[in-house]
Amino acid sequence: MYSFGTTIKATEEEAVEKVTNALKDEGFGVLTEINVKSVMKAKIDVDMNPYRILGACNPHLARQAIEAEPDIGLLLPCNVLVRDEGDGEMFIGFMDPASVLTLVDRPEVGELAKQVREKLERVCEAVQA
Repeated sequence: MYSFGTTIKATEEEAVEKVTNALKDEGFGVLTEINVKSVMKAKIDVDMNPYRILGACNPHLARQAIEAEPDIGLLLPCNVLVRDEGDGEMFIGFMDPASVLTLVDRPEVGELAKQVREKLERVCEAVQA
């Protein structure tokens, strides 16, 4: 399993705002935002439901990870997915850092991944409230 998530009743904008605020409460910032719906329309003229990928980063934990493994940037930031499920429901999905960072065979990175997962699980719980 490489992810976990939840489904909430919200508009796309409400869901993005809710998850962004919950991430902030856990020390994360959103470094990147990809509006896949807009990209698909602009690049290949395909209409699709709202689908956004947020690149979330906790700078303190990211610094520790980079110090432990300089190439870890290839696996960062943590992606958060906001996807329209229809009927007024939005899926909020989180990359599981504990799963992804097992690719790095360093105990200190494994410990950081566990901390990040715990924070993202709290974010997931917060968006459900």
